[in-house]
Amino acid sequence: MEWKGCNQGSNTNIVLLRVMKRTIVEGVTVIDIADKGKSIGKFNDKAIFIEGAVPGDVVDVEIWKKTKSYDEGKVVKLVEPSPWRVEPFCSHFGLCGGCKWQDLNYEAQTKFKQKVVYDAMTRLAKIPNPPIQPILRAAQTKLYRNKLEYTFTHKRYLLKEEMGFEGELELNGVGFHIPGKFNKVIDVQSCFLQDHRSDLIRLFIRDFAIQNKLSFFDLKQQTGILRNLIIRNTSVDEWMVIMVFKENDEAVVELLMNAINKQFPWITSLQYIINGKRNDTVHDLSPVVYHGRAFIIEQLENLKFIVGPKSFFQTNTNQSLELYKITREYAGLSGNETVYDLYTGTGSIAAFVAAQAKKVIGVEYVKEAIIDAEENAKINGLGNMKFFAGDMKDIITADFFKTHGKPDVIITDPPRAGMHEDVVKIIASSGASKIVYVSCNPGTQARDILWLSEKYEVAKMQPVDMFPHTSHVENVALLKIR
Repeated sequence: MEWKGCNQGSNTNIVLLRVMKRTIVEGVTVIDIADKGKSIGKFNDKAIFIEGAVPGDVVDVEIWKKTKSYDEGKVVKLVEPSPWRVEPFCSHFGLCGGCKWQDLNYEAQTKFKQKVVYDAMTRLAKIPNPPIQPILRAAQTKLYRNKLEYTFTHKRYLLKEEMGFEGELELNGVGFHIPGKFNKVIDVQSCFLQDHRSDLIRLFIRDFAIQNKLSFFDLKQQTGILRNLIIRNTSVDEWMVIMVFKENDEAVVELLMNAINKQFPWITSLQYIINGKRNDTVHDLSPVVYHGRAFIIEQLENLKFIVGPKSFFQTNTNQSLELYKITREYAGLSGNETVYDLYTGTGSIAAFVAAQAKKVIGVEYVKEAIIDAEENAKINGLGNMKFFAGDMKDIITADFFKTHGKPDVIITDPPRAGMHEDVVKIIASSGASKIVYVSCNPGTQARDILWLSEKYEVAKMQPVDMFPHTSHVENVALLKIR
């Protein structure tokens, strides 16, 4: 790169221009997938993480970041398309942060997700021939989510074709943040992640707010009354809509909530939240029910689950059912076992196995989730379940096992970071005959399995595709005591 100076007469104005020389690498063959929708190519034995490519492509890449071990860049020319490349189905592809694998056909997506699990288990868990079953593909690859969260913006992201437009543009919008640009929000016209009624609700609220001159949120200045929109739905066709307002302007709240209620009388639970904080989190705030119930109900097999505004529930209902069935099958219960369900959330997996167990102990960090879990146990008539809230490494101890019974089977479904090392150690010393490890991150799952490998060996594994058109993959592993 170069620095240039400019001297103009007696009044010296020095202008420094930083000129970055473009580095174009030509004819790179893309060989693998990477995280966050990127792919991997190689040039002179150095890895390049590439935006806008799929495995099998031959591309020219503009490098925007160089390190000693790898480079990063974007496709500037598609020289030869991959046989797996397909046309993206969404008009927002490339800007929106979701569905980044739309340009890779579904068969190839699942092939590479299977490889992610295999690589993690061979490289990180040190298992030479991991017993991995073929990935369970999703029967529904669009409109599969049961929850979406949108952001209001007073200054939406302008598309290329809008740049330089001389007419008047509507800048208010409702949509998703653009990855890497925290204050940029794309106004979503249609989304293929949730039932089309989610689009109807969002677009009505946006248009009504514009027509009635309601102020949209300014993230930098922290002004504007309309802040966020959360839409949830269930497989039994119950809907929850939550409006998040920056402040409690009663006239505005009543105007908008009444309009939503009149336009969509089929909404099961219509609520709002006042969030005057600088961040968007609402877990520490109290929702207000404007109309209908305070919750919606999901049903899986013969079990019912209460889903509140702050409840955690797997966002792909159909695939979560398959995931729970695999977990139950791997547990292999006879009716005489004491089962511990760690990171139980709202107790959905615990409820799934309870009918086949003597006793189920669920442990979860979030207190509100435990309240939901206890309610779910009650409405399903499951009297053999007990739940405890707190930090896992503090609760799960030898004394806890002594008090509540030695575990015969441990089911664990931790967050992406995996389990704390202290939790792994106490599980390893528990003497449980089986561990069923459900994970949304095969990398941390593999690390934990390696820690457990002195006492436990992997009997089988089942990857599950919960999120088509993304790089995410779930994996269920059955570990048996040696």
